[in-house]
Amino acid sequence: MDFMEQKIGYRFQQETKYARPAHRPERPAKTPEPSEPKVIPLPEPQIADGPSLWKVLLKRRSIRDYSKALLSLPELSHLLWATQGLTHKSLSPWYRAAPSAGALHPIDTYLVVNRVEGVEPGVYFLQFSNFTLELKARGDFSLQIARAALDQEMAQRAAVVFIWVAVIPRSRIKYRERAYRYIYLDCGHIGQNLYLAATAMNLGCCGVAAFFDDEVNELVGVDGQEETAIYLATVGKKEKN
Repeated sequence: MDFMEQKIGYRFQQETKYARPAHRPERPAKTPEPSEPKVIPLPEPQIADGPSLWKVLLKRRSIRDYSKALLSLPELSHLLWATQGLTHKSLSPWYRAAPSAGALHPIDTYLVVNRVEGVEPGVYFLQFSNFTLELKARGDFSLQIARAALDQEMAQRAAVVFIWVAVIPRSRIKYRERAYRYIYLDCGHIGQNLYLAATAMNLGCCGVAAFFDDEVNELVGVDGQEETAIYLATVGKKEKN
């Protein structure tokens, strides 16, 4: 047996995955990556004004119904900054909006963009150091991400779906098997920041822990072992009653 397969943390991660039955239909192929990297600079967030933290905490809810309205690029920028934006510049990107055990920041952010003004639909990767989005695959993946999220339609209706991927070696190099605990705690901090930021901006947000792991891993292009999706969240403009 491979050395890593004997480790309890690795076994836990692999043995708690959701997977479709073997007879499931073929998934649509992902569009090839762009031949030339496309990078979108994100606007600097404006954080001087807004509701108080106490009011935001009181109003926070999981919102699953979204309108067809587009998010603006500044709105997306604010959400990304609130989750993992740099709050202090240093030689390494340690100081971010969400805490991390040992300042190792093992969580990477991918996005499935469905409806964001000025941003073509596709799969994107957040580059923390220069606060940009890198296009990984062009196309409409709204149905694919909804199917991967156990057929939860809100992932198809959302303007954007956050996909948080654990890069396990970043934590394991220091914390060994206990790294798996810290990784999930780190991701929880990030998810709560997204909820609070969305609430402050009057946007709907809902965390998603139920998904077919390797379908999401395949969508964002990670191996599902050393790098693996552990949490999703949908965001969109609220449906008016």
